[in-house]
Parts: sequence; structure tokens; C-alpha cells
Amino acid sequence: MKNYIWQNPEYPNFTYDKTIILKLLAEVKLKQGYLLGKMAGIGFKNNNKALLNVLAEDVIKSSEIEGLKLNKEQVRSSIAKKLGLDTSVDIFIDRSIEGIVDMMLDATQNYDKELTEERLLGWQSAMFPGGFSGLYKIITGAYRDDKNGPMQVVSGAIGHEKVHYEAPPAASLKSEMHALTNYINNEKDTDLIIKAGIVHLWFVIIHPFEDGNGRIARALTDMLLARSENSSNRFYSMSSQIKKMRKSYYEALQITQSNSVDITEWLKWFLENLLCAIENSEELLKNVWRKAEFWQRHKDIILNERQQTILNKLFDNFEGNLTTSKWAKICNCSQDTASRDIADLVQKGILEKTGDGRATHYLLFSSSNASN
Repeated sequence: MKNYIWQNPEYPNFTYDKTIILKLLAEVKLKQGYLLGKMAGIGFKNNNKALLNVLAEDVIKSSEIEGLKLNKEQVRSSIAKKLGLDTSVDIFIDRSIEGIVDMMLDATQNYDKELTEERLLGWQSAMFPGGFSGLYKIITGAYRDDKNGPMQVVSGAIGHEKVHYEAPPAASLKSEMHALTNYINNEKDTDLIIKAGIVHLWFVIIHPFEDGNGRIARALTDMLLARSENSSNRFYSMSSQIKKMRKSYYEALQITQSNSVDITEWLKWFLENLLCAIENSEELLKNVWRKAEFWQRHKDIILNERQQTILNKLFDNFEGNLTTSKWAKICNCSQDTASRDIADLVQKGILEKTGDGRATHYLLFSSSNASN
């Protein structure tokens, strides 16, 4: 049998090379501070839009890491409703999606609350509202047991399985989880970003539930990263970055779960990819920043409510081309009114006409995408 990290007499007294890790930590903090500063300058409404984009990305990508595809519109609608954000779409939302969103929002919006066993059990239960994972009945709202053998991470065909990892026995879970939650709630000497990496690994080592461990580990990571920023606003998605690097993510975890309590390689991987997640937030937030810059440039131009509505929609994944008929339908107005609204925006240099005849449509004037 392999020796695993939890069998080391020094576990869970993890060690790491501070020279390597603290240098990476300084880079992360610099990028983190730059992003938070940039977001502070774009206003409350734009921050809410960014928050919705990032939380939806986090929920969707965290599930995709486990091979689960969630309906994007259901995820966005659920988050928007629970945060009290404006949503023009009223759609059916699956109970399992509601549960996953509830877990993520509790972790990030209530980041400063004490982490209790009851809270963790609630997270896991919320993800499986019917008590099933796919076609299989699982234990929910409680830690796993070993009735069907130890919890193992395996690959390969039946009869030729390869065991990559075996978690601590079920009998030890109460004490294991007590040590982890005590560390999360009471340990004050470790930087919160490093602590997020340690907690992620530690939870995966314990693997306390029959299913949902990966998503809960990532929710705990987001909770501690929120604590590090002292903010419930999420402007980057660590789960999105993990999804991109899924293979190396599992490799880093597997290597670190061997006998040694030196977790330098895991923390190095964690911080390098956190840095990438923060840098890649520009792609997630580019429309939010463009929208904020646009309204700042045009703050002195008088626009009616219909014009404001359409211009905002053009920054929010507008489907197809903007035409007079589509304008009239969205704003519930006549074609003549739509034509006058559009002509006014063209005259003001905000929209430009393209195409001819039935192919005529309108785009934001190209100069509006350039900086002053």
C-alpha cells in the first residue's frame, strides 16, 4: 500500500519553502491590488455586472472540472435573483443549480462568517437536493462512510483500476474536519492567500463527502480569497483557471498527496495559477470596462430612456444586429419612434449605420471603443 500524506506522523503540520512561496505571494498581491483599484473606479452598477459575470463563470467552470455541464442562463438568472440584481428573463431553474449557486454565494457573500460543520454539511446537501449524483444514491448532509470500502480516487477499466489516492478512513472524519475548521476559523499567523491554498489541499486530502468534494474545496478557496480582500465582490475566477489547467491541477494534487508534508509544489502551482486567474480577469470583464468608459465619455449627452436601454444592451452580449425593428420590439415602441431614436444617436456620433436595404443595421461608432 502507498503511503499518503495523512499517514505521515507530522500531518497536518504542513511545511513549504518560504523563499519561493513569499516571492510568488508578493506578485499575486500586486496584481490583486491593481485589479481591485481598477474596479473601484467604475461605479456600483458596473461592479454588480462584473460580480454577476464572475460568479456565473465560477459556478459553471467549477462544475465543468467535474465533467458536469450546467445551463448558463439558469446559473446567471439564479445568481441575479439571489443578489437582487435586475434580470429581464424569468426562466425555470433546476433545483441542483439553485443548490450549487446557494453554496457559492454563501461562501463568497458570507465570507467572514464562522465555518461550522453544519454549514459545510448544508453546502453538500444543497448540491444534491434529491440525494442522487447522476443515477446513484449517495449520502448527503453527512460525512461518507466506508461500507463499500475506503474512499479512493481511481482510473482504468473495471478489474484493472489504478488507485491514485486513498483518503483517511471514515472513522477519523470528525476529528479531521474539526482540525480543519479550527484552522480556518482561528489560525491568524498565515497569510490568507496562502491559507486558501492550504485549505484547498487539506480538504481534498480529507475527502469527507461521498460526492461534491472538489466543488466544496473550490468554494472554500473562494471564501478565503474573499477574506484576503475583505470583500464579497469577485472579480476573477480561480475555478475558470483550474478548468483550463485541469490536468496539471490533478497532477499537482496527486504529487502532494504522497507521504511528505512539504507542500511547496502545490502552493507554487496554486499561486502561479491564481496569478493567471487575476490576469485573465480582463477577458471576463472587458465588456464591463468598455461600458464604464463609454458612459464616462458620454456623460454630458442627453439620451432618452429607450436609448439608454439599448446602448446598455449592446454591451451585454446583444444577440444579432441592431435594426429599427429590433429596437421597436425591445422598447415596445413604433418603427417611426425607433427610427428617430436611432437617427439621433447617429447624429450624435454614438451609432453608425452599416449595410443597405434590408441588411441595414447599426453598430456603436468605432471611435467610441477608443480611449480619449
